[in-house]
Amino acid sequence: MKYTKIRETAFDEIQLNAGVLSAEFTPASGEIGDIIAATSGGISFEATPTYTDFGEDIDNCPKNTKELKKLDSWEVKMSGTFVTVTKDSAKQMVGAADATQESKVDKITPRNDVADTDFKDIWLVGDYSSKNGDVNGGFIAIHMFNALSTGGFKLKTADKSKGTMSFEFTGHYSIADQTKVPFEIYIKAGADEAVAAASDATDESPTAE
Repeated sequence: MKYTKIRETAFDEIQLNAGVLSAEFTPASGEIGDIIAATSGGISFEATPTYTDFGEDIDNCPKNTKELKKLDSWEVKMSGTFVTVTKDSAKQMVGAADATQESKVDKITPRNDVADTDFKDIWLVGDYSSKNGDVNGGFIAIHMFNALSTGGFKLKTADKSKGTMSFEFTGHYSIADQTKVPFEIYIKAGADEAVAAASDATDESPTAE
């Protein structure tokens, strides 16, 4: 069949596994910081643009004329379910809150006002392609800027099972740079680990005189 085909590179262009959330990630090296929490059921990311069609009320102008389309803003959200919790992740889920310690007990105190420090960048990083080795594995990474919990703090317990905490983070624009959309996407294809090891060995070998 002429069109019942798949790209030969398809397996090298597939995102795999659940991915992780971290406050830090370096795309150039692929190094990831501390994982925020363990998740269950995967992580959802959604970036939805809002448009204005300036031609929709103009006589004889077709709807969705490209020259009259304006992008107003992006709504950027990250959601999922945590199955582990720490002082830091609990504070991040509450959103507008302070974390303190009393008699060696961690305490999260919600606030009625939002502080600039409540906004944190979040990275969603997942495996990409058929080459997923520890050294040269591929990745898809989404960098959400100025993330704030907008889903509140939710804890659901279960008989003879573990508790779950659903979360929703929203990325935010900043007055300091109003043109900066609150997310970026990085994609890096993986490379064969044997090739990478051979390249490293060549780089470390002494130079002949």
